[in-house]
Amino acid sequence: MILLTGGSGYIGSHMLYELLKANSDVLVLDNLSNSSIDAVNRVQRLTNKKAVFIQGDIRNTELLDSIFSKHPIQAVLHFAGLKAVGESVEQPLKYFDNNVTGSLTLLQVMKKNNIKRIVFSSSATVYGDPTPEVLPLKENAPTAMPTNPYGYTKLVVEKMMQQLVTSDPSWSIGVLRYFNPVGAHKSGQIGEDPKGVPNNLLPYIAQVAVGRRDRLSVFGDDYDTHDGTGVRDYIHVVDLAKGHLAALKYLNQNTGYHIWNLGTGTGYSVLDMVKAFEEENKIAIPYDISPRRAGDIASCYADACKAKKDLGWWAELGLHDMMSDTWRWQKANPNGYDK
Repeated sequence: MILLTGGSGYIGSHMLYELLKANSDVLVLDNLSNSSIDAVNRVQRLTNKKAVFIQGDIRNTELLDSIFSKHPIQAVLHFAGLKAVGESVEQPLKYFDNNVTGSLTLLQVMKKNNIKRIVFSSSATVYGDPTPEVLPLKENAPTAMPTNPYGYTKLVVEKMMQQLVTSDPSWSIGVLRYFNPVGAHKSGQIGEDPKGVPNNLLPYIAQVAVGRRDRLSVFGDDYDTHDGTGVRDYIHVVDLAKGHLAALKYLNQNTGYHIWNLGTGTGYSVLDMVKAFEEENKIAIPYDISPRRAGDIASCYADACKAKKDLGWWAELGLHDMMSDTWRWQKANPNGYDK
């Protein structure tokens, strides 16, 4: 059985779909602080398979002990983290408590129960503000200076896991550095449903398109990029989930500490994404240029060759799929889950 922390969230629910489709036994642990149980229910209907669901927090040692004692957990996929860059700048302690303390508690209980295989949901933010000469980013690029508390929490957990493997090489740990997950399942039944104002670009564009928001705010048009807006590597969430399956399979055969970038290797600016959404879905997206947002950087995109070499994984879905799948989800669920 696989323990899927944060399994009712955006990426976690797509991961649950891929696991159930692969006939895995799954236990989902989620505190529902930024997600909906409806996502789990929909995945179960889509796959016609069941997962065990427990509402709870990874910081709860007693609960984790109970889970590991009552269920035959063999590996962990760890998605239970807060992820909004802007919010982390405003509330850093909240992020260190959830992301770092939660991961520490999880690892301690795993060690106690002799479960030593985990895939960790990390982030390209650990690379900080990369200089143009190091782009596209490889896994050995410097990680010393994340530009925001969210990035620091991911880097702290990475270092914690690395030191754990140094102390005990029998652990199998895979760190997946995501670039920018977007899109939705092609059914339109599961997708990204942020609570409150979206912190990520594509959900905001989709909410403007469906009429929930009036205009998009583009944060900064004076970056050193081709059109002045920030450039990112966007990866379809389904490709991302499949990357975790490949990493888990690799860790079944290989101990040690392993890092992989998951991205497409192509960078698109904010305005590139707006234009692509408009062209794909035939909808105008009004926007305003706003001041830069704290913690943001100019450009960040991946070299994902290591994942292809080690895992046999590469991104298969392109910008067309990202835009059409996002809009299919948003149209079918204009107000998200539970609405």
